[in-house]
Amino acid sequence: QVQLVESGGGLVQAGGSLRLSCAASGRTFDSYVMGWFRQAPGKAREFVAAIRWSGGSTYYADSVRGRFTISRDNARNTFYLQMNSLKPEDTTMYYCAAGTPYSRSSYSYGGAYDYWGQGTQVTVSS
Repeated sequence: QVQLVESGGGLVQAGGSLRLSCAASGRTFDSYVMGWFRQAPGKAREFVAAIRWSGGSTYYADSVRGRFTISRDNARNTFYLQMNSLKPEDTTMYYCAAGTPYSRSSYSYGGAYDYWGQGTQVTVSS
């Protein structure tokens, strides 16, 4: 049974940093793309970043490029989202996901991911 478990959310002041973790278990993810998404109540899910488990190629939404960094630790079967220079508009629930998107253009499409974590709240105060 595949499980993705997020941790690391919390409350931080604007300009601060947080690191989210997603521990993955239940299968090998060599052929998978691991992603981070965020979604506020009543709003559409938004792609944040993705990383290919094999090779480590990374992809970012324009809104976070240069501020957020996605990475993975193969030995720990865990991937991360380092968030720097946080803004109040980054406040929302963050979800990690694992899937096999058909192409690079699909990496930002939530429907291409098969497994999801339970979410972790990030709150940035102004």
